[in-house]
Amino acid sequence: MKKKKLLSVIVSCYNEEKALPFFYEEVCRVLNTTNQLDYELIFVDDGSVDNTLNIIKAYSKLDKKVKFISFSRNFGKE
Repeated sequence: MKKKKLLSVIVSCYNEEKALPFFYEEVCRVLNTTNQLDYELIFVDDGSVDNTLNIIKAYSKLDKKVKFISFSRNFGKE
């Protein structure tokens, strides 16, 4: 059996608690329509002060394709 290619989607997050559920649901819906590749979602929390990191952690416990990196403070895009 041929191994599927892996698509890594890296998502920068800063205070995105309201948008995350919509984003996660939609991106998973789209990516699950293809049988030609595997995917992983890597969320990078850039020091959010809202509930963003807790939401990402919850997704990572429920979905093995979700991984995260959490910065101790906001570093910005640079």
